[in-house]
Amino acid sequence: METRVRLEPWGDGDFWLLERKNEPAMTGHLGGPETPAKLADRQRRYEALSAREPAAGRMFRVVLEPSGETVGSIGFWERAWQGEPVYETGWGILPEFQGRGLAVAALTELVAHARIHGNRATLHAFPGTDHPASNAVARRAGFGCLGEFPFEYPPGVPHPSFDWCYRLTP
Repeated sequence: METRVRLEPWGDGDFWLLERKNEPAMTGHLGGPETPAKLADRQRRYEALSAREPAAGRMFRVVLEPSGETVGSIGFWERAWQGEPVYETGWGILPEFQGRGLAVAALTELVAHARIHGNRATLHAFPGTDHPASNAVARRAGFGCLGEFPFEYPPGVPHPSFDWCYRLTP
């Protein structure tokens, strides 16, 4: 059976999802849970990103079809990487929905969205070298691994990561 998801733009009613994604089971590879103040700031940033022009990026809720259940989030945003303008992406599927291919389905939908609305040549993901599940998602979604790179996440915290790249333009 094919896994189907749709991406819905992040909105003001989605703070509950940030709270769920802030649980220890979801933040172990991301430096641990954030404070309530940081979560409130993240909500403001996600709403602001999704209110900008589509080429700036977007945050989305990942919604399971046909049930309509929200199962996680995914997004992409502008950044500079190795001197080039690129997009970065990140995702998180709630624990009770993991292992069903939903992250790969969501990333595939996100790539399609970025190809249509974006203006940068590549989309990068930087999962930690210690996170086999996220690395598998990038590989299964068609990203190519460019190798291991020193990365900081959260900022100031070294986190060895793989650079997975997807070419959005021919």
